[in-house]
Order: sequence, then structure tokens, then C-alpha cells
Amino acid sequence: MKLRSLITAGTLSLLMFISCKTEDDGLEFREMGREVPAFSSERAYQYIEEQVAFGPRVPNTEAHMNAINYFRDHFRATAGQRAVFVQEFEQEVYGDNLRMFNLVAAFGLEHSDRIVLAAHWDSRPRAEEDPDDPDSPILGADDGGSGVGVLMELANIFAEYEVPIGVDIILFDGEDYGVPGDLDHYFLGSRYWSQNPPVPGYNPRFGILLDMVGGVNAVFPKEGYSMNFAPSLVNEIWSIAEEFGHGDLFIDERGGMIQDDHIIVQRYTGIPMINIIHHRRNPAGGVDFPPYWHTHDDNMDIIDQAVLQSVGDVLLELIYNRIPR
Repeated sequence: MKLRSLITAGTLSLLMFISCKTEDDGLEFREMGREVPAFSSERAYQYIEEQVAFGPRVPNTEAHMNAINYFRDHFRATAGQRAVFVQEFEQEVYGDNLRMFNLVAAFGLEHSDRIVLAAHWDSRPRAEEDPDDPDSPILGADDGGSGVGVLMELANIFAEYEVPIGVDIILFDGEDYGVPGDLDHYFLGSRYWSQNPPVPGYNPRFGILLDMVGGVNAVFPKEGYSMNFAPSLVNEIWSIAEEFGHGDLFIDERGGMIQDDHIIVQRYTGIPMINIIHHRRNPAGGVDFPPYWHTHDDNMDIIDQAVLQSVGDVLLELIYNRIPR
């Protein structure tokens, strides 16, 4: 899913491609007086439940293939047949030739000005943090499933209510395949998508990655790399959350620096992407993930609809009412 350790200082030199007024990222936000549709955490929960019902979504398994077909059908029904692209690729990892799939769904095709929302849809092939069964794959209800569930519900809304800016949803595969310490075999889908863009020259304003956004007792501090990549976007989202009474969830403090898909996207494309992710920065400056992380407790029992609702409400306010044209 993501790693505790820090990456090299070279990553910190990733540049913003536009300069900025106040926070050096060139992104501006203000209230636009637009109507904001309602988010259904009940439906988002259902989509997580349906993913988990397939079993662990590990590449080269039946559950993995069933899941990508399920996602393709959902996004074709919401974005339209011609607005969905499944990017298939293969990679040899630990002696196995993995067949993987990224999915891209585009909403508001009439808009050249765009943003991107992303999550990973695969689940971990091992539970190395589980003391009882470390070698079996996990269901990944929160770690993978929750971000996708939120995006599936957002797709329903984008299909019904015209978006004021183009929105591209990307589901990345192969994010969680690597073993601890082996960075080359994590983030396989985002790495492939970034180096093989389906649309040459793709240049959205910004991206938002959702990772572990539905777990009980969740907290989202301001992830460290996100604050380097797009601080005004982070601060706008956290400000919206405070206005909506979700300051206990989107906590106004600097979080840890987490290696995840957003770093890969920023590194290879220059798209300023932030990460909304459940974690805590510990006193030593490292990262603590929730107790079910990379264990078999990452199942439907730890999914909290109230957390899903808060995340959905904040994102819809941002997309429909805070992005000036």
C-alpha cells in the first residue's frame, strides 16, 4: 500500500511547473456559489463490500479479474462507453509474469481544464504485519477498497450532475505488490501509467490520491510530500473539512512523508498530486499506520460510513464549488 521509510532527498527536488502567489504551487481556490450535490456513504460502503466479496484482488487471480470487469462495467455505466479506457500491461515480479490493469474514466469531456482523482484497486498479496497468518493475501477493505468505493460513488454523481471542470478518475493496479524495502515493485500501475500516458501531454491542474479513507478512528494529517507538491490544495481541502465540522478527521497538523502513488505521478509527469491517507506522525518523525494495516483485520468490520461521508462531502465541495474557471 505505502511504505513507512523515507525516499531519497532527490525526490524532494520535484518541481512545480507553475509558480504561485502565496504557496508556490500556482493553485487558487475560492467559493463560487455553485450548488453541490449530496454524497451517499451508503452506496460507497456497498461498493467496498462488493469489492471485498471478490476476495483479495491480487494480480493473476480470479478475484482480480472479476474486480476489473466490475469496475469497467460501473464506469462505463456512469462515464459512458467511450469515456473509459482499461490500460493493460504486464510485468515480471519475483519470477511471476503479472497481468495488470489501470482504469481511466473521464467526466466532463467538454472541458479541456481538468483534475484527476485516483486510488489503487489491488490488495496486498501478503499480511506481513499479521502475527498469525503473515503469508496470505488480505481483503484490503480500507487499503484499496475504500478509495475506490468513494470514487465509484463520485462517478454516480458526476454522471447525474454536470461537473464544472473535467474530472478523470484513475484506478491504479499493482500498488501493493512489493515486499518491504523493495521500492521497485510497489506502485506498478502508477509507474506504468505515468511512463505510458494514454493521452500524450496530459496536464491536469492537480491530482488527489485516496488511500485508506474509510477506516474506523481515521485521521488525515497533512501528508508531508503533499505539502511539498501542492500546499494550497491541501490547505483548501483541510479548510473545507474544518468548515464542515470534520476537523477531528482532517487534522490541521503536518503528517508523515509517505511513499505512495502520488510520488510516482509527480516524479514522472509533474502533476501536483496530494495524498489523503489515514496515518499518524510518531514522535520520532516516522509514520504509524492504523493497527489493521497489512493484516487480516483490514476487512469490512473496520469500515466506518461516517468517515466515507466526510471524505465524500469535502471532495464534492472542492470540485463543485471551490475551483474557479
